[in-house]
Amino acid sequence: MMLQGNWNFPTSIHFGPGSVCDLARVCADVGIKRPLLVTDRGAAKLSFTPRIQTMLQDAGIDVYLFSDVASNPTDQNVMNGTKAYRANACDGVVALGGGSGIDAGKAIALMVGQTRPLSDFEDVGDNWRRVVTDRMAPCIAIPTTAGTGSEIGRASVIVDSTRREKKIIFHPGMMPGHVICDPELTLELPPNLTAATGVDAFTHCFEAFCAPGYHPIADGIALRGMQLTAQWLPLAFRDGTNLEARSHMMAAATMGAAAFQKGLGAVHAISHAIGGHYDSHHGLTNAVMLPYVLVANSSALQEKMREVGTAIGLTAPDFDAVLNWLLEFRQDLCIPHDSTSLGVVAQDLDVLAAKSKSDPALAGNPIKLSESALRKIIENSMLGKQRVID
Repeated sequence: MMLQGNWNFPTSIHFGPGSVCDLARVCADVGIKRPLLVTDRGAAKLSFTPRIQTMLQDAGIDVYLFSDVASNPTDQNVMNGTKAYRANACDGVVALGGGSGIDAGKAIALMVGQTRPLSDFEDVGDNWRRVVTDRMAPCIAIPTTAGTGSEIGRASVIVDSTRREKKIIFHPGMMPGHVICDPELTLELPPNLTAATGVDAFTHCFEAFCAPGYHPIADGIALRGMQLTAQWLPLAFRDGTNLEARSHMMAAATMGAAAFQKGLGAVHAISHAIGGHYDSHHGLTNAVMLPYVLVANSSALQEKMREVGTAIGLTAPDFDAVLNWLLEFRQDLCIPHDSTSLGVVAQDLDVLAAKSKSDPALAGNPIKLSESALRKIIENSMLGKQRVID
């Protein structure tokens, strides 16, 4: 294997309990005086959103709230946010929330200076070169879940509402210039979302580690991220007030996003298809699909699973041990075992397989998967069967 790679790593991160109090100073450092605070509908109802608004207002910063963002943000959400930004003469974006609020916020920061439609910036070929970069708005990201890692990502996943498909909108400048990771903001996260977002973080690390290519930096981060998740997610799930567990999980989520610039794989390709089609929660969908894709990739992952098993503390690490651990891990976190729980039905298998095959995340899968192989994985997930593809 050629030992070559193109490596990019994250941005300025303010980490730790209470670090959200740095927001006004960070806005001043960036030159933001009239931010659009972007979050999703659920997060807007939680205590941290009005607290952040008040914090900024007390510092003399005019802040405008935009919370018309769905759990799977849509192109229309982004366009409405762009209109709100312009109508209020904003000069920057503060993206607050889980993946939905942050993805929407980053996309709005991109679109406020563009004349092309959002679809023109889909992560296909060199579409990103169409962006007028000097018209993009500065963006500060504040995660309130420990899962997606979108706060240090260079892309947003946005639903094409007409086609019911998730599209990856990409530009290197979409990575927020500053990130505030305050684990205290995750204390209101209920157990089911703690589990789903936490396994999402694990999946990011897992797929990144399994992706082909030479990237020892990403591999090291991914292994440590899996180790942290295996150790601390069950504690955060059982006791949401455990700030130490919350802190380690927030770090693991950021690490997953740093690692997956190496690549993702079929878990995300299938999850994007299912999420776009049924509006299912992304982290939960990844959590359901992970063991089925793992088995489908078994021929390429025997040695890597020994390393994963060692990282998560298995005494006899091998492929079967990791698979069994994963199934038990999910069960302990009350993650559903089959994809019918997500709404998947047999008559949609062909459509879902076709959408999965065309998803850019599939490029990082350890083995090449045909459309029929992807269909079989999804079918197996409906039946609750883990087995190697015929």
